[in-house]
Amino acid sequence: MIINIPGYVLNIMNTIEASGYECFIVGGSVRDSLLGETPFDFDITTNALPDEIKRILSGFRTVDTGLRHGTVTVISEEHHVEVTTYRIDGTYSDNRRPDSVIFTPAVRDDLSRRDFTINAMAYNPQTGFIDLFGGEADIFSRNLTCVGNPRERFREDALRILRALRFASTLNFTIEQNTANAIHDLSYTLKNISKERIAKEFERLLCGSNVYNVLTQFSDTVTQIIPEFEPCIGFLQHSKYHIYDVWEHTVKALSISKPYKSVRLALLFHDIAKPECFKLDKANEGHFSGHSKIGALMTEKILRNLKFDNQTINTVSKLVRYHYITPVAERKFTKKLLSEIGFDLFVPLMEVIRADNLAKNSFCFERAEAAQGMLKIAEDVVRNNECHSVSMLEIDGTEIALTGASGRNIGRILEALLTEVIAEKIPNENAALNTRAREIYEVFCIGNAKYG
Repeated sequence: MIINIPGYVLNIMNTIEASGYECFIVGGSVRDSLLGETPFDFDITTNALPDEIKRILSGFRTVDTGLRHGTVTVISEEHHVEVTTYRIDGTYSDNRRPDSVIFTPAVRDDLSRRDFTINAMAYNPQTGFIDLFGGEADIFSRNLTCVGNPRERFREDALRILRALRFASTLNFTIEQNTANAIHDLSYTLKNISKERIAKEFERLLCGSNVYNVLTQFSDTVTQIIPEFEPCIGFLQHSKYHIYDVWEHTVKALSISKPYKSVRLALLFHDIAKPECFKLDKANEGHFSGHSKIGALMTEKILRNLKFDNQTINTVSKLVRYHYITPVAERKFTKKLLSEIGFDLFVPLMEVIRADNLAKNSFCFERAEAAQGMLKIAEDVVRNNECHSVSMLEIDGTEIALTGASGRNIGRILEALLTEVIAEKIPNENAALNTRAREIYEVFCIGNAKYG
């Protein structure tokens, strides 16, 4: 097989080789090419030392991104390419980065320090492939195997544990048994990894096509990251709506949803509060009153602890808060919900509700269909510019103030008008809205003391 290397990478490689050094593309670009995918990031490894790399590539713009570890970032045709000297890693005292590195003239030494066989292959157009650890065979058998002793690889860098799960999920690979055993035994070392790095790998894992098998097999790794899930694993729901325990239902719903970050995060957390809220009635039927509200609060706290951005935290928490809604494919109901949460949240919410109900007993599948029906109605409402928010009313706060209302009462009257327009009690026309606004003001703002 020949890998198609883009010109901006070949320019760097040709320049290095013209100075008498060897170089290869390595890692993900080789792996993705063998998988039949188009690589977007290219890393180069070479026997040239960092100072020599900078001298040889003086015709390019370079950035000293990791000279201590042998890495120079080279900018070629506005693309950033990392060029790294062959190296042997020293000891790892923090389970993340080597305390020191030793530069080596042998590409074999460099490949032997890498995490997985599928990432330990190198390629040069003249030399061809260097595959010393069976990476190509593992790619074609869809097997994820560590280079060398998996326990040593994970002790060196605990983030490799999550990278293994992420690759298994996104590439639809099976984790080789010795590697899997090491993950189970060493997941506790993830406590030494920064929250930001964990979050980045974890969200990519969640969006993989093989996420069901990964989360089912490695729930103990998940609970090292989010211990709040521990009560969910094996927790029986005692409900006619459910055929799985809480964790199985969670993973099933997540795996059949569309692979959008906010949707999958919401489905991961949507039932996290169920063990806390569980009550069994006299008929031995389980109930989880308030689990969506408590779950939303737990979700916000957990995501904040994992250093997710505020937009993700707010979106996912709201999706958890609203996931309990029983969908009804009816226009007034849809517009009312649209008025509460807005279209941007409505779309992922319907996907959360759809997947949630498809992971329940079969009679709940009708709710999944209703959620899809609501989405179509909402899209039609937005397309036709039908009124579903205060800002779309044919009246504004300035006109409401002419009734004599002020302060919060103006907002209350506008909300009341929107409710009646959505319910089709009055048309969204200025004259009708003005008349009704005065009636509401007289009844509620003058006649009702609590609005005074």
